[in-house]
Amino acid sequence: MFVNGFKLAGAEGIVVKSAEEAFQLVKDLMQRQEVGLIILSEDLSEKFRSDLNELRARKPTPLVYELPPPVGRPKKIDYRAFLRSVLGV
Repeated sequence: MFVNGFKLAGAEGIVVKSAEEAFQLVKDLMQRQEVGLIILSEDLSEKFRSDLNELRARKPTPLVYELPPPVGRPKKIDYRAFLRSVLGV
């Protein structure tokens, strides 16, 4: 359902079955120069967020953006803590 919404808007989407598969796909997509934005569902990315933050710190592009899943409540994000983690401060 998450990916289908983006496909309806004309964006390419890839469905994964596990957080491990999603993380591997993110790592692969970050190596492709034609990719500028990767959008993930928070319910998957929360399982590998620390590893994802390490990737973001090493390679700021493409932008990796996490969105709340279509159902459920959005999570409150402490952006200061997130930036400290990414910047290693």
